[in-house]
Amino acid sequence: MSYQKLQPGASGAIGQLAAMQAVVCHGPKDYRLETVAMPGIGPNELLISIAACGICASDCKCHSGAKMFWGGDGQPSWVKAPVIPGHEFFGYVEALGEGAAEHFGVEKGDRVIAEQIVPCGKCRFCTSGKYWMCEVHNIFGFQRIVADGGMADYMRLPPTSRVHRIPDGISLEDAAIIEPLSCAIHTVNRGDIQLDDVVVIAGAGPLGLMMVQAAHLKTPKKLIVIDLVPERLALAKKFGADVTIDARTENADAIVKGLTEGYGCDVYIETTGAPIGVTQGLEMIRKLGRFVEFSVFGSETSADWSIIGDRKELDVRGAHLGPYCYPIAIDLLARGLVTSKGIVTHDFPLTEWERAFTLANSLDSIKVLLKPQPRATTS
Repeated sequence: MSYQKLQPGASGAIGQLAAMQAVVCHGPKDYRLETVAMPGIGPNELLISIAACGICASDCKCHSGAKMFWGGDGQPSWVKAPVIPGHEFFGYVEALGEGAAEHFGVEKGDRVIAEQIVPCGKCRFCTSGKYWMCEVHNIFGFQRIVADGGMADYMRLPPTSRVHRIPDGISLEDAAIIEPLSCAIHTVNRGDIQLDDVVVIAGAGPLGLMMVQAAHLKTPKKLIVIDLVPERLALAKKFGADVTIDARTENADAIVKGLTEGYGCDVYIETTGAPIGVTQGLEMIRKLGRFVEFSVFGSETSADWSIIGDRKELDVRGAHLGPYCYPIAIDLLARGLVTSKGIVTHDFPLTEWERAFTLANSLDSIKVLLKPQPRATTS
């Protein structure tokens, strides 16, 4: 199934053919700005107009052709192209299908966000409350039609979407980081941080900086952040890091060991997306420590697994998506305990998506937003 391309200026009723702009992923390094048909909505579905959509590191890795997205060596492609990318979105309820107001508890005009996964509601994970590990695993922005993403003027939210209202007092930039902030909160929670813990966060990109803010609220004994960019380390310090380490010029392992009587950190959170972030952490963490892996990697990572078992008996935990954390993220933003200031550095209209992707995939930005400008619709 492919998108029906329309001529610019085409219009029609909601649920029928109406034109909108969208970035469409056709394959690795084959993304195009197109005029396509606005999605129709059915019972218990919402149509939202997109206010902003962030560009995630995973979007950049998908664009570049990373194996985990596109398969290879006998593995099928997880991405179902053509698809509209974008999972860090929020917007306004534009139209409601039959029963949708009661189903989602929203009204037309409400500002809303949907979690990045569209659960099937039927597999063993969904029926046991572990919806974020849904076996079908449709995630907005990667599976065509079923879960098209937010790099478009408008977007359909299917019936099994997990939708949350966003209070009016939250700024556009803060609202735009609710998705990654929810992931950051889940990751920090997986670390089970205690008051006497020395915590290391490796990577001060958008997610890492949000993890710093969330971890700081846990009041660990010492919070250490490692990165390669001085400006990001300065921001981490502002957000509550006790110690920052520039991995280009400083020996991170020696510094952490020096701060912990040679034992190493209690909790290590890996969010660099680089193999060195993993091997560094395995050396830096103390025996019986908690290693939390969040990153999406563009290439395979090798490590000496004997460190995990024979030498240190580590507790290695993964962190995926932001289950049950969206209300927490929204509350923290509403109370001013977490912020996007300094993290959201750039924004672009959809027409400049190529420039936005290039900047997002560089060290010259932290979080880059696309801000569609929806056309008026007729009913």
